[in-house]
Formats: sequence, structure tokens, C-alpha cells
Amino acid sequence: MKAAPLTRTDRLFDLILILRDGRLHRAEDLARAMDVSVRTIYRDMDTLALSGVPVAGERGLGYMMTAPITLPPLNLTLTELEALHLGMAVVGEAADDELKRAAKTLSAKIDAVLPEDRSTPPSGWGFAVYPFQDAAAGFRFMPQIRKAIRSRQKLEITYADEQGARTDRVIRPLQMEYWGRVWTTSCWCELRHEFRVFRIDRIRSLKVMAELFVEEQGKSLADYMALSHAQGAPNPRTA
Repeated sequence: MKAAPLTRTDRLFDLILILRDGRLHRAEDLARAMDVSVRTIYRDMDTLALSGVPVAGERGLGYMMTAPITLPPLNLTLTELEALHLGMAVVGEAADDELKRAAKTLSAKIDAVLPEDRSTPPSGWGFAVYPFQDAAAGFRFMPQIRKAIRSRQKLEITYADEQGARTDRVIRPLQMEYWGRVWTTSCWCELRHEFRVFRIDRIRSLKVMAELFVEEQGKSLADYMALSHAQGAPNPRTA
């Protein structure tokens, strides 16, 4: 039976994972991989660029991911960016309309100081792709994940895929990454015995285990980065 089509948000996220290898990808190849039309890919690339994802390229040539965004003259760490977006997520979901408007005007001001080499005009620092509640859903687990990465503690998680199906996993978290307001954790999954990328907003429960893990050949962050560079990022969807 043919799988249900991805939602647009899921497709945009999958496109980010393809583009993150830093290589040039033709729109025709992306369309084939996503099972959509080339025109849809053009629209998706415009949306990603408008959302602040550092995508470069143009129709007829191809697209690639450029360097991560910094805010001149500030170079934000992942922790600082997490704090900034946590505040934006809370304010964006506030009942006070004035605060909601302030969040959007603030995002526009931030957009105004982003690098100017993007091919499309700014439009609200990520508002075009992911609603605030999607981002906020994962923030509660981020401190625990960050701590587990530093202390090399295994995590037991319940994860929901794009169809809502849940699986229980034991993972070795290796790093957290940020993609246009969606945060992920790259890890070694002990259920699948391979590297996996999980969207943090899709983690439904998380327990820090007492068990620690040591760096093993084939399961380390260096191994994951080498594999990602050679073959592209592992598929984040969990079967």
C-alpha cells in the first residue's frame, strides 16, 4: 500500500536534511525524492529562504545549504539561540495581542540584520514555515538532552512519526541541531542499530537513564558526521 503523502511541514524538514550535506541539488532530483512536482520544489525553496533557512540557489541551476546564520555583530551559540526562540515561542502563543504583534515586529527587526546574500526578501524570521507551538512542544526536553550529551547518558524516549505512530527507543544523544525553528537531536539508536535524527518536538516522553555510554567505533559523533558528509543525513522518520 502506498504511504500517505507527507505534510508540507514534514516535506520542508526532509528537504533541509537533504540540503544540509552542502552539495548542489537539482530541483528535478529533489522533486523525485519528495514525489512532488518541480514547481512545488520551487515554492518550497522560496518558503525555506523566507523562513531564514540559509538556502542558496536558483531555478534551473540547483539549491544548496550555506553557512549557518549569525546575527552581526553577534555570533550566537546554540544555547543562546535556544533561549531566544523559547522567549519568542512563549510570546508568540500569548493571549495578549499586543505581545503577539511585538513578537512579529521583533522577528522583522532580527530579519533586517541577517546576512544580505539571500536570494529572496526577508519575511518574519521563520514565521512562514513552523508555528510557534511546534517549537515550544520540544523545549521542555532540550535541557535534559543537552545535559545527556555532555554527560554521555543514554535516554529512553517515546517518539511519534509523521503519522503519529509511537515507538519506544533507547538513544545515545550526540548533538542538537537547529533548522529554521525545528530542533533535532542526532543520535545512535539502539533499537535500529544505526544513526538517527529525531525532531525534538515529536518526542512525547523522555527519561534520563542511569546508564552511561562510552565512545565506540562506528557510533560516535565523528562517525556520524563522516557518514552524513559522505551520504547525506540519515532519514529522521522512524519506521
